[in-house]
Amino acid sequence: MFSCGSSFQSFYNNHKADLGVTAFQVPNFMKAVLSNISPEVKHAIGNISDFKYIKFENINTFKRQSLITEMNAVTNNGFTDVFRKNDATNTRIISVGEVGVVVTDVIIFASSETETTAYYLQGNFDPEKIKSFANEETFDTFSNDLLQMYQNNLNPSFNPEN
Repeated sequence: MFSCGSSFQSFYNNHKADLGVTAFQVPNFMKAVLSNISPEVKHAIGNISDFKYIKFENINTFKRQSLITEMNAVTNNGFTDVFRKNDATNTRIISVGEVGVVVTDVIIFASSETETTAYYLQGNFDPEKIKSFANEETFDTFSNDLLQMYQNNLNPSFNPEN
């Protein structure tokens, strides 16, 4: 039913050109932007060395289920769920990859009836802070702050909002 490999990079690459998608990953020359992240966001997530974001808007039921199935394949490949909520109108997944007792990879996935958002973060993270994203308000605030910070630090010629 899907041709996505079982990594977030494969998921991202397979969908970044889909209609209705907003997507970005932070290239190496933009890593300095991540070091200037707001204190609130930095406190919530720690140090980021890699960051990918993809948002699907105006999706139908079939597309939504397909995305959830693909993300399940990704999170079943070396990740541990910190939080998972599945109901008819909302699916939320927070899944982490660990090296020893250190959280090094985080996937945050949220899917509603009309929109699906996924983040991939790589770095060194506080596990307790990552668990806080199970709260919908915390997740939404994080999403808005991180996107605003990223867009504000883009060169205007790169900024999709300009």
